[in-house]
Amino acid sequence: MPITPTPKIWMNGELVDWESAQIHVLTHSLHYGMGVFEGIRAYETDRGPAIFRLTEHMERLHRSAAIMMMDMPYSVDELVQAAKDTVRSSGLPGCYIRPIAYYGYGEMGLNTLPCKVDVSIACWPWGAYLGDDAVSKGVRLKISSWVRHNHNSMPPAAKTTGNYVNSSLAKVEALKAGYDEAIMLNPQGLVAECTGENIFVSRNGKLITPPLYAGALEGITQDTVTSIARDNGFEVVTGDLARSDLYIADEMFVVGTAAEVSAVNSVDDRPLPCPGPMTSVIATEYAKVVRGQVDKYKDWCEHVD
Repeated sequence: MPITPTPKIWMNGELVDWESAQIHVLTHSLHYGMGVFEGIRAYETDRGPAIFRLTEHMERLHRSAAIMMMDMPYSVDELVQAAKDTVRSSGLPGCYIRPIAYYGYGEMGLNTLPCKVDVSIACWPWGAYLGDDAVSKGVRLKISSWVRHNHNSMPPAAKTTGNYVNSSLAKVEALKAGYDEAIMLNPQGLVAECTGENIFVSRNGKLITPPLYAGALEGITQDTVTSIARDNGFEVVTGDLARSDLYIADEMFVVGTAAEVSAVNSVDDRPLPCPGPMTSVIATEYAKVVRGQVDKYKDWCEHVD
């Protein structure tokens, strides 16, 4: 989806013009993929734009950096304020927000210890990642031929730039084959996640989502949806899923900051009920929660002003 420029990008403590937010061609992370990032959304509310679960996202950014032995030069609170400043400068009622921390220009080689860490935050308007009708019509998924990396090769618990080479290969493979998204299996053949979304499968009245040890990123939207589902009387558990479990699901949906809640209409050309009753309830409630319309969850909406 094309990026629409906004007036400013936050870089290393100050807002700079969009066109001036540039890095050197010898920036370390461009060559070696060592960086950490987040995907966050701000939504229009009756009190102006509010960033959904902003603090939790910046806390996860810090955890990712710790896993990668990257010293973050800004605190969680400083990054929270920087994100609000960036969104405010855009004048947008709602937008997608991309914080990224990376090793900058000045050192080259695999040793990151001498490298300086740079941090940027950009925002721009962005619609539904898997399509505006992803809730009503659902998306077509396929099992990828690319295997999700295991915990001792690339840490899936960190939202690391280099990790997403794996996801990009799977995503492009799926798109070129005529599907909307790919499902990643771990080296043991169990379901991990999609290329950028966590998975929920309904079997026998119970919602199942893969555990973190299967290779899934600990999703903030996944946690949000789990809370919404339980508050609506649905049982949610973490559990291992084989690919055949997806083929015979009562219903299935995927979740993420970009994808929000998207129904699944088929896996490997096996049709699934779509949208299922749980999916419809959860997607409708999620749309209200992120816009500050549900009192119980209003604290998750961090207002820019």
